[in-house]
Amino acid sequence: MPLTFQVLGQPGRDNALFVKVDTGQSQTRLLFDCGDGCPHQVGPAELREVDHLCFSHLHMDHVSGFDLFFRLNFDRTAKGNRIWVPHGSGEVIHHRLRGFMWNLVDDKQEGEWLVCEIAPEAIRTARFLPKEGFRTAYAQPELPRPNRTIIRADGFTVDAMLLDHGTPSVGYLVREADRVNVDTAKLAAKGFKPGPWLKRLRGPVAAPGETIEIGSVAYPLGVLQAELLVTTPGDSIAYLTDFRLTPATANELVPWLRGVNTVVCESQYRAADTALAAKVMHSTAEEVASMAANAAIGRLILFHFSDRYDANARREMLRDARAIFPSTTLPDGW
Repeated sequence: MPLTFQVLGQPGRDNALFVKVDTGQSQTRLLFDCGDGCPHQVGPAELREVDHLCFSHLHMDHVSGFDLFFRLNFDRTAKGNRIWVPHGSGEVIHHRLRGFMWNLVDDKQEGEWLVCEIAPEAIRTARFLPKEGFRTAYAQPELPRPNRTIIRADGFTVDAMLLDHGTPSVGYLVREADRVNVDTAKLAAKGFKPGPWLKRLRGPVAAPGETIEIGSVAYPLGVLQAELLVTTPGDSIAYLTDFRLTPATANELVPWLRGVNTVVCESQYRAADTALAAKVMHSTAEEVASMAANAAIGRLILFHFSDRYDANARREMLRDARAIFPSTTLPDGW
């Protein structure tokens, strides 16, 4: 099943992105940023199931909705509580956790919160305990970051790239694993009946000489995998916001995003306001459209517009972007 997602917020207001990964065996929910009003659109039931809250950075318009998320989950023990932030931002999250009165907290309260700072070469994590009112940041062993992958789960990965917004801003990329299915028509043509052996057929690539038993007969596993399995590339979505798209940044982003199905990307300004965009470390619709074209992505969704533009101006920005990259659109309902 492809990734499902929802761009949160309204044009000219705070925005965020909610992504659900359904592997068929489990569901994982990812919330990217937490702007004012954005968590309300997800709803309490889904917010209570969010597995990872991933901040691009901690400017006010990306964190103002955090209180609702935290209120619903501060004492959650049914699953882990993990927040991702750019390096140097963990202290801000600590202040948010401590920004309430905790005199009635139960000292037998279970659970923990992990705040993970994404640095260029490492991930630095602090552990906080609800039973202590989140008083102490317990430093965890630093984990090396040899590549951009920060989350490696069953059926998908999340990569992170540090961008420049005058402060570090994180771009995120969610990739589903390739889906491997059995061609049922070819299975029937061979006269094979489904059974537990199919699990191994769909598993790791056969070792040299490995066989598989079907109806008391041994068959070369590698041959059957080549004949019966169909591999479909997994879905993918990237979330990029609040960064200045310089040529050097584009040189990093283009190969990273190449072939990604959907890119949700800020378009704070139009080309006529490029000087202003550069001053406040944002990007223009035309710049991100050029990046999308060079990366040969599937679809570009523009969002996070400056409130200086009305609906007509936003339509013109979309038109200008489509002149460069035709598969450009706005979020549903915009």
